[in-house]
Order: sequence, then structure tokens, then C-alpha cells
Amino acid sequence: MHPIRLKIFADTADLASMLRLYRHPLVSGFTTNPSLMRKAGISNYETFGRMVLEEIPDKPVSFEVLAENAPEIESQARAISAWGPNTFVKITVTDRRGHSLLPTIHRLAASGISLNVTALFTLEQLASILPMLNPAQPAILSVFAGRIADTGRDPIPMLRAARAMLYNCPNVELLWASPREVFNLFQAQDAGCHIITMPPELIDKLAHLGKDLDAFTIETIESFYRDAEACGAFHSGPQSRPQTSLRPRSVPCS
Repeated sequence: MHPIRLKIFADTADLASMLRLYRHPLVSGFTTNPSLMRKAGISNYETFGRMVLEEIPDKPVSFEVLAENAPEIESQARAISAWGPNTFVKITVTDRRGHSLLPTIHRLAASGISLNVTALFTLEQLASILPMLNPAQPAILSVFAGRIADTGRDPIPMLRAARAMLYNCPNVELLWASPREVFNLFQAQDAGCHIITMPPELIDKLAHLGKDLDAFTIETIESFYRDAEACGAFHSGPQSRPQTSLRPRSVPCS
């Protein structure tokens, strides 16, 4: 198994999971998004964000802008950036109506705000963003590689091309978003990504890295046995009547 060379960010809005993974030796940062916050039942965004940053003061944490139009997006982005020095503000390349947010991204980056530009799917989107960034300011470009793969397209050639585009951008990092399995970590690494963001359940599966596959076979069979036992498959009571055949009887033609 290849050594892990890229950064792993935990993708969750569950505070207990974040605090547990904060101590994980392979976790270098955190990302959140509105869907995760809804799942976690968060009702006060700022209270949650400040609480996270109080507990996690020394690793990057990305918080997404929730506003709808460009002026509100910019205002909220500036407010979020003030929550803590390790904050990255997540902003999409367009609003939900498809209107470009490039001018907003440019103003925020120029004012020294660390951005995580998210929901990226094409090289054209990346190419349009790069001139908007502040060369001296850290930034992350989050490509939704898993969702690209869901369309039947291979995201790896795009990510390799994206990494080549960042050759002269030392402060910009490429992030593989929406992973589906642990192997995506090594695909992201081979494609040149700097970061992969993973939900807690995938991070927990990193414990399987390098596991002996014969031992994994026995472990899997044992889990099947325990599950069968738990659902009563080995019940030793009276024998039930044999099931009748499901084969339809032949019906004579009239």
C-alpha cells in the first residue's frame, strides 16, 4: 500500500465527530456544508461555527456561505471569515440561479479572506477562478470528483489537468470532494490532489489499510454468521412445514 501523502479533511458538521477526529493522526482539517448541518440539526450557524473554532483552533475549517444573492453572499462571507484565523469561507462559483460569483470571489480574495471555492465540476470553471484569487492568500478549489464519477465520467484526467493549471499557484490547493470509497484517497493522491475530504465513516475505514485479505475473508464470513444468528436463522424449535413449490401448475387448454 502506498504511503498517504495528501491531506485528509473530515467532512462533517457533527461536533462530537469533529472533536474525535481532531485527535486523529491523519486528519489535517475539516469541511462542512449546509446538507451536513441540516443532518446534524444545527439551528444557529454562528454559534456552531464559533464553538467549533474554539475547540479546533489550529487546523483549517471550511464554513459555507448560506446566502442567496451576491451582496448577501459577500456580506456573510466577510462575517464568517471573522470567526477565527483558521477559517476558510466556502463559496460556490455561481449562485443557485447560475449567476457568476467571480466578481464576489475576486473582492473577497483581494481583501485577504481564505476561500474554499466549491461545487466545481469543469476545467473551465477552475480556469475562470484562478485569476480571481489573491496569489498571496491560501485558497482551496474543491472538485466534486465523486459526483463527476456518478455521471459515468472518469474524474482523474480532469484532476490531473487541474493540478497542472496550479503549477504557478503555490498557495492554491486542489481538493477531491464527494469520495465514495477509501480507494478514492489513493486515486486523488495519484491525480495530484493536495487534499481529500472524507466523511467520518470513510475515515474510520482507514483502519483497514493494508489488512491481510485472507484474514478479511474470515472476518467477513464471521460477520455473516453473527448476523444470521441474530436474525434467528439457526432457531432450533420445531421444524416448520416445507414450503410448497412456487412453480405454477400446468393448466390444460380448454
